[in-house]
Amino acid sequence: MPRPSFFHSLVRSVLLTLCTFIILAGLVAGGFWLHGKRGVKVDKGSWLVLDLYGALHEYHLPSGPLAMVTGGGDVTLQDMLDDLGKAALDDRIDGVIFKISSSNDAGWAKLQELRQAVDKVQAAGKPVYAWGDALDLRALYLAAGCNKVMMPTGGYFQFKGMGRKMPYLRGVLDKLGIIPHLHKIKDYKAAAELVMDKGMSEAVRENEGALLDDTWEMVLDAIGTERGLSRDKLLELMNYAEFTPTEAQQAGLIDECIYMQELTERLAGDEAKDKRLKTIGAADYAQVSWKDVGLHTGQTIAVVHAQGNIGGRENRVDPVLGVMMGHDSIVRELQRCRYDDKVKAVVFRIDSGGGESLASDLMAHEVGKLAQVKPVVVSMVDVAGSGGYYIAYQATKLVADPLTVTGSIGSINGFFDMKGFYDKIGLTKDGLSKGPMAELGTDTREPTPEEWQRFTDAHWISYNEWLQDVAKHRGWTMDEARGYAYGRVFTGNQAMRIGMVDTVGNLDDAVALAAGLAGLDASEAPRVVHLPEKQDFLDSVLHQGNGVDDPVAMAVDAALYRQVHMRLQETLRYLATDHRNLVR
Repeated sequence: MPRPSFFHSLVRSVLLTLCTFIILAGLVAGGFWLHGKRGVKVDKGSWLVLDLYGALHEYHLPSGPLAMVTGGGDVTLQDMLDDLGKAALDDRIDGVIFKISSSNDAGWAKLQELRQAVDKVQAAGKPVYAWGDALDLRALYLAAGCNKVMMPTGGYFQFKGMGRKMPYLRGVLDKLGIIPHLHKIKDYKAAAELVMDKGMSEAVRENEGALLDDTWEMVLDAIGTERGLSRDKLLELMNYAEFTPTEAQQAGLIDECIYMQELTERLAGDEAKDKRLKTIGAADYAQVSWKDVGLHTGQTIAVVHAQGNIGGRENRVDPVLGVMMGHDSIVRELQRCRYDDKVKAVVFRIDSGGGESLASDLMAHEVGKLAQVKPVVVSMVDVAGSGGYYIAYQATKLVADPLTVTGSIGSINGFFDMKGFYDKIGLTKDGLSKGPMAELGTDTREPTPEEWQRFTDAHWISYNEWLQDVAKHRGWTMDEARGYAYGRVFTGNQAMRIGMVDTVGNLDDAVALAAGLAGLDASEAPRVVHLPEKQDFLDSVLHQGNGVDDPVAMAVDAALYRQVHMRLQETLRYLATDHRNLVR
């Protein structure tokens, strides 16, 4: 195949370089345009419209390349809390329409925090109307806290008791020929049972029952009080279970059957042009700053968000494991707070059921170091258990929502004997080993008694070191610590009673506590910054608000640099080469 001429190659290289620069210029220009679009005009008499549907993450997920360019991303719990807080103070906002669907994954604590944020708007004399296309007990728990609960006549309404089913995989593993060798510490560590057993142990059943009882009481008390229905009446209605919206209205569970178009026309009034209500969505209103509504102008408190399964180095979204919390990402933000003199206190916001012990330990260590320098207040959301509690307890103070699930001071370690499965699929393994315990944890046979003893002894030693540290920080004796440990979980209310957390409250309570511990002026609302920052493309390129070691900015810069540098090098190579033999 003939090689291209020097002239053809040079032109191609120059054109590719120019195209690269044009693309980059377009991206940067688009970034500047998006950056300029951040300011949102809010008309006087507007209504804030929130929509709870689908996933509700506590905070923004790590952004991919497309999200960085578009500034996209789902509305989070933090967005909604901020929007409701600002709406309460914003004279341009007349009220809130809260669209609520049972098709959401918010836990009880998230719903509880949203209810408390709704209270702020109502306390400011502004109505909050809940409109649901599909409601169940969880959705009604939030909706009932609003001024009115409304549905379309074609909506779905289910009102029944609460419960939780867990999948047990032991039967599946048996069929596949896989034998789990897991060591759990101890009786209440329910996650291990999902693999080791075919059903719930009595210890776990007792613990889950205590959680269910506490949640049940709080939820029914709230709904009964707000809907004006007795406990007996609520239980009677649950026997009916499946309601049409019309039936739900007749039963007093909702206030009115109305379509969204009719609701907005009613709120707009006859004088409104085309009967259109002035509204602003959650994502747009999130761009309104707290300064715009006259708040958060004092000294700085940082809120460091830690969500997802613990494991690995960087925060990310794993296609199999979901949202992951990386220790490097969290430690980096905590260190920024430690070294930044402008940050007077830190709220460590945790929504995690745990994960890898090493990553938990590295983050916990940094929390302890930070707490030696300035106040650190933990704010727990839906769950702060196992590793989620591990990273919390070295803080100055621990705050949990009343319906948070926390504790689970236990541990699981082990491996799987895959030989039966390998036999089924015809896979064989062969090799050599040398030295004592060389094949400890091998997946082709059961462990020997000596191997298993050494494995479990090491697990207990590591666990007891952790438990001793928890006891020291929480002021427990070891006997008390054991009574609250071994995987046992508690609601926030229960955890406060035993001293596992210091108090119950939401994010606002945690911020106020941090401000008090830092000795900040109580008459001035602190400036609250959230970390890691949500970044768009321009922020990443220009390092706005970030240190020079910010990983997102570095990744984007590196990618851009590689593209430009590669094209420039290609051009220079052609210019520097003896091309006499290439001429045709």
